[in-house]
Amino acid sequence: MFRYEHKRQKLATRQVFAQRVARSLLFGLALIAASLLVGMAGYMYFARLSLVDAFLDAAMILGGMGPVATLDNDAAKIFAGLYALYSGLLLIGVTAVVLAPVLHRILHAMHADEQK
Repeated sequence: MFRYEHKRQKLATRQVFAQRVARSLLFGLALIAASLLVGMAGYMYFARLSLVDAFLDAAMILGGMGPVATLDNDAAKIFAGLYALYSGLLLIGVTAVVLAPVLHRILHAMHADEQK
C-alpha cells in the first residue's frame, strides 16, 4: 500500500511526495472516522445515549478530552475504559501513519548523497 523508494534510488518528485502525504492523511482520517462510528455505536448500545450524546462522548474520548455523560452501568463503564485505551493507541498509530512519508523523505534526502 505505502511504497517508498529504496535508498539507492533518487528522491521522489514533489508530486509523488504530495500524493503520499495525501494518501496517508486520508488513511488516517478513515481510521479516525471508523473509530468514531464504533465509539458512537458502543455508547448508544451500552450507555443508551442518543445519537448526538454518543457522538459527543466518542469524539471527546477520541480527542483525548474525556467523557461527558455520566455512565450508570458497568457495561458502559467497561466499554468507555476500553474505548479510551484504544483511542490513546489510535492517536499514536495515526500520527505514525501521517508522519511516515515526511520522515522517510527527510531520511532519504539525508542519505541520497551517500550512494556508492
